[in-house]
Amino acid sequence: MNGHPSLLAPLRLAIDGLDDGLLLLLATRTHLARAAGALKARSGVQGRDARREAEVLRRGQGLARRLGMSPQTAHGVLRLAIGEACRAQGLGSDLDQSTAAGAAGIMPAHVSNDGFSAMHGLPVSLLRLVPPPQRLAPLARLIPEGSRARVLEKMMARVLAAPVENGDLDFMAGRRIGIEVGDLDLRWVVTLQGKHLTVVRQPAEATVRGTVTDLLLLAGRLEDADTLFFQRRLVLTGDVELGLTARNLLDRLPWEKVPLGLRIALNRSARFARAARSAYRAKA
Repeated sequence: MNGHPSLLAPLRLAIDGLDDGLLLLLATRTHLARAAGALKARSGVQGRDARREAEVLRRGQGLARRLGMSPQTAHGVLRLAIGEACRAQGLGSDLDQSTAAGAAGIMPAHVSNDGFSAMHGLPVSLLRLVPPPQRLAPLARLIPEGSRARVLEKMMARVLAAPVENGDLDFMAGRRIGIEVGDLDLRWVVTLQGKHLTVVRQPAEATVRGTVTDLLLLAGRLEDADTLFFQRRLVLTGDVELGLTARNLLDRLPWEKVPLGLRIALNRSARFARAARSAYRAKA
C-alpha cells in the first residue's frame, strides 16, 4: 500500500460506501421490524420473543464463523440491530437497560460547567483527588486471596440466586470462567459446583477482562455489554462460545430480582467510579 498511495483514496471511498450500505440495511431492517410489531399487536401478541432473538444470534454467529469473522463481532452487531428493532416496536431494549421505579438507564458521563459532576453531585475538585484504580492495586493485593474469593462468592450467590436455582447456569458445571480486573490486578476463576458458584484455583477456559469501573458499570446496568465489547473496554478471550453463553445469560438476568440493597450499592458505586474517572481524565 505504501508503494501505491493513489490506491488509498478509492479504497476509502469504497469503505465509505459500504458503511452507508450498512446503515441503509439497518434502517430497512428497523422498518420491517416495525411492520412486524404492528402485525403482532393486531394478533394480540405482546412483548419480545426471546426464542426468536436467540435463534437470530445463533444463526449470525454460525455465519460469521463460515465467513472467517469473529462470532463475538457478529453477536454484537445483531444485538444492536435487535435493540433498534425493539425501540421501533416500543418494546424494552437491552440497550436501554431501563427499569421501573426510576432505576437509572444508560447515561453518558460528563462534567458540568459549574464544577460539579453531573453524575454524582460532588465537586469535580474533590473527585479529582480520588486516585485511579491502578494506584490502589498494591492495596487490593494485600487482601488475602481467600478473603477476596469469599467476597465474590457471596456477591454471586445474591445476584445469581434465581438462575442457579432454576438451572439456567447448569452449562457452567465443570466449566471455568475467569474474571480479570486489569487495573486492580485481580483475577478469579469461577465454576458451578452443585448449586453454588465457587472460586477455584484452576486455569480459566474463557476470561472476561476489563477495568474495575467498566465492570461496575456493567454490573450496575449503567452500560450494556455490547457497547463495552465493541469499544474494547471489555475483552473476551479463550472459549468464545462459553463466554458468550455466560454473557447472554447475564444480559437476560431480571434486574428486579437482584436484592434492592445490592442494586443500590452497585448503581451508586458505578456512578461514583464513572464520575471519578471522568474528572481524572479531564484533569489529565
